[in-house]
Amino acid sequence: MRIADDCVVTLAYTLRDDAGEELDSATAADPFAFVHGRHSVIPGLEKALTGRAAGDKLGLTIAPADAYGEHSPARVQVVPRDRFPADIDIEPGMQFHASDEHGGRMSVRVAEVNEDGVVIDANHPLAGQTLHFAVEVLDVRAATAEELAHGHVHGAGGHHH
Repeated sequence: MRIADDCVVTLAYTLRDDAGEELDSATAADPFAFVHGRHSVIPGLEKALTGRAAGDKLGLTIAPADAYGEHSPARVQVVPRDRFPADIDIEPGMQFHASDEHGGRMSVRVAEVNEDGVVIDANHPLAGQTLHFAVEVLDVRAATAEELAHGHVHGAGGHHH
């Protein structure tokens, strides 16, 4: 079976940045599984996997535009310290949930704490980075009706165990 929309794809992979530092991985013993065509993975990875089959191995370089987008300075802002709980020691790298201007929830990361307040960054941590994948397709199968209804994989490598 070849990878197409509404297939469950199971992968082993290693993700590295431009410096060669490992950012993430999944092994054959603890694989990553997703429903293809449902925007569960970055567009560049989904596009490169389309038409592949179990056993295929590939190396991919994915530009920011096909990954997490470019880093946007507009998504970085200074928030007054008093907008955060007083009993929490705010430090760079911490993550919080915030509301956007439309009332939606988003994750923000503390980039810096200074005398002006807390610098938060709503960009994805990998925004602006070129990503390098070494991927092995372990399995491809048709998604079940339940997986399609829920939008994610059930079972090994999926969300429900």
